Amino acid sequence: LGLPEPNRDSIFQGLTMDQGFYTSKDFLPLVAMASKPGMCACHTPLPSVHGTVIVLGAGDTAFDCATSAIRCGARRVFVVFRKGFTNIRAVPEEMELAKEEKCEFLPFLSPRKVVLRGGQIVAMEFVRTEQDSDGNWKDDEDQVVRLKADVVISAFGSILSDNKVREAMAPIKFNRWGLPEVDLETMQTSEPWVFAGGDFGGLANTTVESVNDGKQASWYMHRYIQSIHGVAVSSVPELPLFYTPVDVVDISVEMAGLKFPNPFGLASATPTTSSSMIRRAFEAGWGFAVTKTFSLDKDIVTNVSPRIVRGITSGPLYGPGQGSFLNIELISEKTAAYWCKSIAELKADFPKHILIASIMCSYSREDWTELSKMAEVAGADALELNLSCPHGMGERGMGLACGQDPELVRNICRWVRQAVQIPFFAKLTPNVTDIVNIAMAAQEGGADGVTATNTVSGLMGLKADSTPWPAVGRELRTTYGGMSGNAIRPIALRAVSAIARALPGFPILATGGIDSAESGLQFLHSGASVLQVCSAIQNQDFTVIDDYCTGLRALLYLQSIEELEDWNGQSPATMRHQKGKPVPKIADLMGK
Repeated sequence: LGLPEPNRDSIFQGLTMDQGFYTSKDFLPLVAMASKPGMCACHTPLPSVHGTVIVLGAGDTAFDCATSAIRCGARRVFVVFRKGFTNIRAVPEEMELAKEEKCEFLPFLSPRKVVLRGGQIVAMEFVRTEQDSDGNWKDDEDQVVRLKADVVISAFGSILSDNKVREAMAPIKFNRWGLPEVDLETMQTSEPWVFAGGDFGGLANTTVESVNDGKQASWYMHRYIQSIHGVAVSSVPELPLFYTPVDVVDISVEMAGLKFPNPFGLASATPTTSSSMIRRAFEAGWGFAVTKTFSLDKDIVTNVSPRIVRGITSGPLYGPGQGSFLNIELISEKTAAYWCKSIAELKADFPKHILIASIMCSYSREDWTELSKMAEVAGADALELNLSCPHGMGERGMGLACGQDPELVRNICRWVRQAVQIPFFAKLTPNVTDIVNIAMAAQEGGADGVTATNTVSGLMGLKADSTPWPAVGRELRTTYGGMSGNAIRPIALRAVSAIARALPGFPILATGGIDSAESGLQFLHSGASVLQVCSAIQNQDFTVIDDYCTGLRALLYLQSIEELEDWNGQSPATMRHQKGKPVPKIADLMGK
C-alpha cells in the first residue's frame, strides 16, 4: 500500500495548478500521460510550464520533476532543499542528470511564504536553515531569501491523511509522523499478523527499496504462519520448497546413544580438511562430520602435491562424474590444538549436529590415551580411530600397520575405552583377508562400532607403452595409493554386509562409493547405521546433501505404499509385454 496523498506544506493550502502550483503527484502523471500515451490515440498535451520553476525537495521524485519541467518549457529550474548536498537522498545518477540539463541547486532553504499577484504565483520566500552542534536542523528567521518564480512544484513526499483509511486500519498503532509503527527487520506492525513496507513503512524512498521491503516481509510472513501451526523455520531467510507428504518422512538416526539429524555425513578426508569446510557442510544440511584425522604434535606430517588424481576405472575423463579417485594424502597437517579448538567452536554453533573426531597414533597406550582425552575434553560427540590409512602412515607404525592385526586393534580399543566415556568407532581397512575378524577384535576391545571401509590400496593403471597413471615428474614416477569412489562400492558393500551378519546390531558407519540416496539405501539394507561421503563431494560440492535427504525420504515414502511395491526405488515397474510377433498354435486354428 503506497501513501496516497502528497505532503503539502500549510503555506500551499488553497493553491491550484491554474495559479502555478503543482505537487509531484499532480505534475508527473500529467507528464507521463503526454509522453507515454500507450494504446490511446488521443492527443494529451504536456502541462504548460514557463518562466522560472522552483522544485521543493531533494529526493528522486524532486529531480524527476526538475528535468521534466525543463522538457515542458521552463526557462530556468531551481531545486531548493532544506539541508546540504551531503544530505541529498536521491541516487547520484538522478542528480547528475538534473545538473547536465542546467538545473540549479539551492541548499539550506526552508519555504516560508508564497507571493501571489493577480492570483498567480510570482515569488517565494525562504529562510536559511542551519545545523547546530547536536545535529538538529533549525530555521534562522533573520536570514530571508526571496526567489522570483512562475511555477512551484512541491516534492516533499507523500502522507496518509485520510481519516477513514486510518480508522479502517485500527487497531494498528501510528507514530508521530502519521505512519504505522513497523519493525524494520520483520516489517510487522503493532498487530503481528499485519505487515507493511515501502513508503507506507516510512523508510523506503524508491521502488527498488519498496520491493526489497516486500521480499523481507514475505519471509517473516512465512515464519509467522508456520509458527501458528508449530512448524520450526530456519532463522536464515531461504526460499521455501514445495511441501508434500514426502517432507514429513523422518530420516533421523539414533546410533550408540547419538541422535543424527540425517544419516549422511562427511568422511574423514578432503571435505573435512579444515574447520571452515565442516562449517559450510553443516550449513548445507549434512547431519554429521568426521574431522580430518589428526595426531599428537610429535607425529605431525606434511602432505605432498599432487596427491589426488582421477581414476581410470570407468566414466568420463573429466567433469563431475568421476567413477573413482586415487590419493596418497596423509592425515591432517594441522595440530591437535587446532582441531580441539575447532571442535569446541563447531559444537557451540551447531549443537544438534554430530561431530566425530578422527585420531591416529602409533601403537602406544600413552599416546592413544592422551589424544583421545584431548578430543573428549574439546567436546567431540564421538571418536573415530583411524587404524586403516593405506599409505604413508604404515611406515611410521600407524594406520594400516595397526589395523591389519586383530590383536593390535583389540588392545588399542581397550586403551581408548579405558580413557574416555564417549562412543568411539574403529575405522577398518579393506586391505585384509577377513575384515570381520578385525571388526570382532574392535568389538571385543570395547568399540561402540566400526567404520567400513577406508580406501582400497591399488595401482591405478599403465598405458600400452608402460607409462603409468599418474606419471609424476620427468621420470614419470608413480606409486600405490588409496582408491575411493563408486569403483569400490561392491567391496564396501561386501564388508558392511559381512560385518552386519557376523555382529548383528553392531553399529556400522558405511563409506565407499555412496553418491546418491539410492546407493546409500543399499548400505542401509546391508546393515549400516549411518553413511559417510567423500568422493561424491569431490565430484560436485556440499549441496548434494539436499538431493540425498530428499531422495531418501522419497524412497522410504514409496516403500510405504502397497500399490508401488513392485517399483525399483523411484522407477516404475516395467510391465510384462510380448516380444516379437505372436505365433498361433494349431489347436487354436482347428474348426476356424
